[in-house]
Amino acid sequence: MKVLYNDGTIAECAPEEELHIIRHSAAHIMAQAIKRLYPEADFGYGPATENGFYYDIDLPEGVKISEDDFPAIEAEMRKIAKENLKVETYELPRDEAIAHMAERGEKYKVEHIGDLPEDARITFYKQGEYVDMCVGPHITYTKALKAFKLTGVSGAYWKNDAANKMLTRINGIAFPTKEELDAHLALIEEAKKRDHRRIGQDMGLFMFADEGPGFPFFLPNGMLLRNALMEYWREVHHANGYDEISTPIILNRVLWETSGHWDHYKENMYFTKIDEEDYAVKPMNCPGSVLVYRNRPHSYRDLPLRYAECGLVHRHEMRGALHGLFRVRCFTQDDAHLYITREQIASEVVNVANLIISVYKKFGFPFHVELSTRPEDSMGSDEDWEAATNGLVNALDILGMDYVINEGDGAFYGPKIDFHLEDCLGRTWQCGTIQLDFQMPHNFGLEYTAADGSKKEPIMIHRVVFGSVERFIGVLTEHYAGKFPTWLAPCQVKVLPVSEKTRAYADEVAGKLAAAGIRVKVDARDEKIGYKIREARSLDRVPYMLILGEKEAEAGNVSVRDRSNETVQKDLDAFIAELHDEISAREG
Repeated sequence: MKVLYNDGTIAECAPEEELHIIRHSAAHIMAQAIKRLYPEADFGYGPATENGFYYDIDLPEGVKISEDDFPAIEAEMRKIAKENLKVETYELPRDEAIAHMAERGEKYKVEHIGDLPEDARITFYKQGEYVDMCVGPHITYTKALKAFKLTGVSGAYWKNDAANKMLTRINGIAFPTKEELDAHLALIEEAKKRDHRRIGQDMGLFMFADEGPGFPFFLPNGMLLRNALMEYWREVHHANGYDEISTPIILNRVLWETSGHWDHYKENMYFTKIDEEDYAVKPMNCPGSVLVYRNRPHSYRDLPLRYAECGLVHRHEMRGALHGLFRVRCFTQDDAHLYITREQIASEVVNVANLIISVYKKFGFPFHVELSTRPEDSMGSDEDWEAATNGLVNALDILGMDYVINEGDGAFYGPKIDFHLEDCLGRTWQCGTIQLDFQMPHNFGLEYTAADGSKKEPIMIHRVVFGSVERFIGVLTEHYAGKFPTWLAPCQVKVLPVSEKTRAYADEVAGKLAAAGIRVKVDARDEKIGYKIREARSLDRVPYMLILGEKEAEAGNVSVRDRSNETVQKDLDAFIAELHDEISAREG
């Protein structure tokens, strides 16, 4: 595809750039359409994103745009595309660019340019009557935009600052072809069907209340799922030499100042006073783990020391950012903190990575890895950061893992390896992480006695597998569309008596299943069997239904229907044995 660069040249773009350029051009065409329909609208930022494009708009007093207005905006966008307007670019010095935008009444663009260096030269792109400041590149004629759709409207603060005015953000999606757009829209519809919030309500997994926005409540079925997941987590960690600990939720200010969180993370924390002393609700588990380590002396023979903790943490999130279990204000981190020598860095990072990989394989998640390096807001010496980063690179090389470097996205105390898993819809989720930390052991004065009797500082590895237990459950819910593997399913077997005559036999069957450790429920309602089956399949999403009529009661067997809707007659004891093996192996 030929595109226009900001130096005025027209050239073929690289294939990997095409989608981004189309989406960026779609943002400009959408803004032009909105300006035609709402001439007094002012525009903030309008970038392309990984998932589409958006524009932030300041609408006139009393004017609102809702999804009901999207057809009119899309129609105007198609009209602009059909007009086949030529796209042109030019450049102005900063002062002239400010005057240029002021003349057009673009106050947000004026402010944006004013934030740039005095010697900056600003590039503009023009299509018909519409002009926008932009670094490009863009399509050369508007007819190149062939497949797009507006997808949502929300609020966004100017410059992402709550002290500024709330603007209207309109999101959209664009693709090179209609076929690609249709495939994407079909994926969106499938994602809606899998929305963990709806499935969570249908299955009685979790809830939220107005009395606690962003604070999830787990319901009985959700706790059965959660407990099954955590039982697996504990088995894996016990097998890999971890000891489990638990640390307090509230600790005093001195601890958080020492850890560095007070200076680097305070805006995300909750605070209280106890006996006139400042305390904080923990946003992370690591400082508590450090106190456990410091509780008694250690020698090199104790290391590596692996402490695991599923600790409840609290972090402040803007109310508008809250989203089911994916973005909450309190969650359980399946943390572990390892205390090691410098010589153990590579081997322990490799061991942690292999543990994380084994868990993701259990759920069938493909994944990719990123190495996140030192951020601007960091603590510690250049030498420590270089050693920590080299330690992670060395471990990745030993593992033979491909990775990309995510510059400047490390934790404030150390670099990290992030695992991004991919669900059945191709969406990625950052869950597991391995962080190498030279700073916190130093800040807290941690030490161990080396083989020569000298005192040395241990190195600390922070790592999670699920990340947030709540968020991971949300991911699993959408990945499986609520049809969890039998070992995770809140109800593994639902017993459906055909009539009142087989109720007693249904209770007998359920009793034997429960005695074998199988999670079972009896649907004894006075409803038709077809209704019970449909509800068990579509709402409860149970792996197995046992349909019990008079023939089954007389023969002492069961009619088993699985998720494929295949129904077979089985001896009850044989069914229990097969199911027990399936659950024990954690298949699926």
